[in-house]
Amino acid sequence: MLGTRLSPFHGCRVTLALAFFAGFSSASEPPQNGGAESPVVKQEFIFASAPFQSCHASTIAEVNGEFVAAWFAGDREGADNVGIWMSRLTEAGWSDPQEVAVGQAEDGRRYPCWNPVLFQPRKGPLVLFYKVGPRPSSWWGMMMTSDDGGRTWSTPRRLPNGFLGPIKNKPLEWDDGTWICPSSEETPESPSRWSVHFERTRDGGTTWERSDAPQGAEPLDAIQPAILRTAQDRLVAVGRTRQGRVFFTASFDGGLTWTPLQRTTVPNPNSGIDAVTLRDGRHLLVYNHTLRGRSPLNVALSRDGITWTPVLTLESGLGEYSYPSVLQSADGLVHIVYTWWRERIRHVVVDPEKLDLPEGDTQPPAAD
Repeated sequence: MLGTRLSPFHGCRVTLALAFFAGFSSASEPPQNGGAESPVVKQEFIFASAPFQSCHASTIAEVNGEFVAAWFAGDREGADNVGIWMSRLTEAGWSDPQEVAVGQAEDGRRYPCWNPVLFQPRKGPLVLFYKVGPRPSSWWGMMMTSDDGGRTWSTPRRLPNGFLGPIKNKPLEWDDGTWICPSSEETPESPSRWSVHFERTRDGGTTWERSDAPQGAEPLDAIQPAILRTAQDRLVAVGRTRQGRVFFTASFDGGLTWTPLQRTTVPNPNSGIDAVTLRDGRHLLVYNHTLRGRSPLNVALSRDGITWTPVLTLESGLGEYSYPSVLQSADGLVHIVYTWWRERIRHVVVDPEKLDLPEGDTQPPAAD
């Protein structure tokens, strides 16, 4: 149970601490969380104890005014007993975590589960995407649905060969109901090659189409995009790289084709991010504002999805605070869930009206 035994990640706290100080300078620190006018409305852990050693890669969705969160958990990332766990937030608080999916293969062997993605389309049931397989280079996509807000789930079904579904972050639903899923691939050789692509389904996940984001003049090892809608017909996707900066790519035809990958100036320590387009037209990014380690965890705002201004620090202590998932709820608040030390999942609620983006975006300070 968490809280009664040490996670295997305790042993790397010294390493994380050294990485934190090496990769983050006070000159680059975004505004801190705190004070009477703090935009942070709530901070809480989704669970205090649970029957697993380690957890990671959380996701959150809103269903009829209630919230559902999911993550993968087990002995450690990549262990065969890693499954998808879930909790629901009601007026009584977060429910006890329940395992809702395991990586049972056709040959009877159990494989680890990875990177759940919850998605509530405008019409239809709640959808849970996740991956199953021994490692990212050989995993496959799975999905299941819930008609009752995550209380019960359909039988899992495997996506067609060659399609993985959304790899970390939620799909964007186009005007005609098409789901545009941000995805990526990692090849098996060492070091692996990373590439970004997008998968589209017009029928709720039965049939799929794919479009790749090509490399630019400077090749980037990039994965795990998040999609923003920056204009009526324009999309921008941002995501993780090995090159120390968040990447971006744009589409001007509803996700059918994408521009070559380019760097932004936002630092990235090879860690997952997430982003959302707010109803007031601004875009909000949750990320680690550092080149090394996975602390601090920060929020930035943008008007175009490419140039970002840091506006809030969610976590700044030693440790790992990573792999955020973000959404704007029906009441206008922003809900963020993320990994806390690989031991718990934290839920933070932010009022975006209290996040100030000065006229004329400013470049984020470099994290040297």
